[in-house]
Amino acid sequence: MKRAFFVFPLTLLVLLIHGTPLPACTNILVTKGATVDGSVIITYSCDGEFLPHLRYTPAADHGPDEYLEFRDAHGHIHRVKQVPHTYAVVGLMNEHQVSFGETTFDGRPELQNPDAALHYWTLMNLTLQRARTAREAIHVIARLVEEAGYASTGESFSIADPEEVWYMEIIGTGPGGKGAIWVALRVPDGYISAHANRARISTFPLDDPDNCLYSPNVISFALEHGYYDTTGGKPFRFNEAYDVVTPAKLRYTASRVWSIFRRSAPSLHLSPDFCRGVEGADPYPLFIKPDRKLSVRDVMALMRDHYEGTPYDMRKGVDAGPFGTPNRWRPITWKVDSVEYAWERPISTQQTAYSFVSQARSWLPDPVGGVFWYGLDDTYTTCYVPLYCGITQVPPSFSTGSMRRFSWESAWWVFNFVANFANLKYSYMVEDIRKVQQELEGNFFTWQPAVEKATHILLKDDPHAAIAFLTDYSVSHGEAVVRRWRELANDLVRKYNDGYVQDERGRPQAVGYPEEWLRNVLKLRGDHFRLPVWEDNQKTNGLW
Repeated sequence: MKRAFFVFPLTLLVLLIHGTPLPACTNILVTKGATVDGSVIITYSCDGEFLPHLRYTPAADHGPDEYLEFRDAHGHIHRVKQVPHTYAVVGLMNEHQVSFGETTFDGRPELQNPDAALHYWTLMNLTLQRARTAREAIHVIARLVEEAGYASTGESFSIADPEEVWYMEIIGTGPGGKGAIWVALRVPDGYISAHANRARISTFPLDDPDNCLYSPNVISFALEHGYYDTTGGKPFRFNEAYDVVTPAKLRYTASRVWSIFRRSAPSLHLSPDFCRGVEGADPYPLFIKPDRKLSVRDVMALMRDHYEGTPYDMRKGVDAGPFGTPNRWRPITWKVDSVEYAWERPISTQQTAYSFVSQARSWLPDPVGGVFWYGLDDTYTTCYVPLYCGITQVPPSFSTGSMRRFSWESAWWVFNFVANFANLKYSYMVEDIRKVQQELEGNFFTWQPAVEKATHILLKDDPHAAIAFLTDYSVSHGEAVVRRWRELANDLVRKYNDGYVQDERGRPQAVGYPEEWLRNVLKLRGDHFRLPVWEDNQKTNGLW
């Protein structure tokens, strides 16, 4: 038999070396009927303190005796039989425009199975190599966890193809257990959904396989373990059985869903009570219909959020500092005098390693129909680069670097530097960053129709030339963005040197601090900064 230890095709080998991602990711799911052009869109911010390496995995054929080997937490080896053919994958999108995102909800800790082989990141990548559609991906996941077991805590998956979007939640069966417990729902066409580190599937139909799939043990396991009681006629709810929540968890998770929904459908007037932990408040619906159809740029904008314009706007208040930074350093919760407090947890966060907005289109050939818009570091200050799912390489700077050493050759470090430096004078610098961001992304959207038209024509006459053209476009423009971001870093260091702001002629201007922030300082330490007034005012002449 031919054996192969699994090689992670994305960033996950680096992740394992430098630490696992925090349970802190955000996903948006948008069906084709909810988009302006009929695209299917999902997003994923992979949040955690690690340096990602983007990977391209080529398609491959495999013999009947090939299998993959995995080691569990105890060093035991598990085997998974290889399939005859695996598909090419760029990041988390495969050659058939299937894309995959996740958020970790953890759930009941006793249900994690360290004896199993497949963690969620392995499951995602194996599935992308084996599934042509989102629906097929769910069946692939079910087979894989039955074969090798599910090793992670509770996960929520977003799975999209050019026609459908599915939302799936999965959790283990405990140490030594078999398979996993899961349920998957198709997002109704014309609707959107979102999830952020909390199980959101409540009740679900048991007799509608076109729109709902689930493991045979999803209810019986809960009954056997006392997670669900039929007395009183209460319906079974997946999230209540497998993910017990607290006010702190609601603040951390549901706030992000509320913010996505409030911006997409203001007409719903969704109350923040649920995400603020108000007892008895109505939970947010799993799916909503947006007030207007969304474009890819609209969805990117939704991924850039600090609760602006709400009472929880992270740019406001003394905690934002003098220049309104929305970033709060971890830990996110703390205690003072035995009372627990928490910073807001926004969608945009400095802890994001990478994010993507995937675009799948049924009316175009797969190589050009699928676009993996990829960005590094904080979603608010990144620049999304179009990587087509038919390409055969990725930008080199997206696949290099180490947390142990700063490097201008690593795209992650370049974006990270700009985002971190901006905290010195955020309200000023973020305007410079967003100007470059909007210029570059605007160019990509302007060029997109022409690039895709040329590729479509080439695919009919010379498919190899078409793939080479797409690859060159994606790689060269990805590297061009990184070069422009290095220039931006240089500009910011020059313009904001020593706390001054250079004017257009390069002259440093002392801009001081906002009056509102100064008043807050005076409330706390006014006597310390107050200058004395002498009886003879003439004595002060010339002091300064």
